Amino acid sequence: MAVITTIISIGAYELVQSYWINDIKIVKILSIAPWIALLITIVLTTSITARPLWNILKKVKPSLYPDLNGTWAGEITTETGIQIPVRVLIRQTLLETQINIHTETSKSLTLETTPTIEGGEPKLYYMYRSLPKDPSWNSTTGSTIFDVRKVYINGKYELELSGYYYTDRKTTGRIRFRQVGSCVEKDISFY
Repeated sequence: MAVITTIISIGAYELVQSYWINDIKIVKILSIAPWIALLITIVLTTSITARPLWNILKKVKPSLYPDLNGTWAGEITTETGIQIPVRVLIRQTLLETQINIHTETSKSLTLETTPTIEGGEPKLYYMYRSLPKDPSWNSTTGSTIFDVRKVYINGKYELELSGYYYTDRKTTGRIRFRQVGSCVEKDISFY
C-alpha cells in the first residue's frame, strides 16, 4: 500500500509539474499521500468499487479468480447421508471474502477465507464457526476447501462451490451450493 501510494503521489507530482504548476514543491504533493492511501483502501475494501473494478479486470484477464458475490443455495450432506438445505450469502471485495451459511438449525460465520488457484483451478479455503439456533447446543468450528467450478445447468453456466467439511466434533460431510443471485443485501436466514 505504501509503495502504491508513493508511486501515485510521485506520478501526481509529475503530472501537476508538467501540465499546471511548474514551481510546486514535491513536499506539497507528498502531503496528499495519506489521502491517496485512504482512497486506495476504500477502492480495495468496499464492494461498491471492488465489483466494477473486478469486472474490468476479468475482461482483461478472464482467468482471474471469479467474483463470488451474491446469494447461493444448496445442501450439506452429513456423514450419515442426511441432506440439510442451506442458503448462503457471500460478500467479497478484492481483499476479503465473508461467507454466511444458514440452515434451519444453525448459521455459520467466517473466521478466515483464503482464495487461491491450484493447478489452474480456483479454490477457496474456508474456516468457520457454526452457531446453533438452540442456545443449549455448543458451537463448533470447522474447515472446508471449496472447489470453485462452473457447471452447465439448464443451458447456462453457473458457479458452484463444493467440498468436504471437517469439524472439531470429529464430524465430516460434503457441502455444495450454487449461485442463485448477485445481490449481497438479501436476507437468507431461516430464523
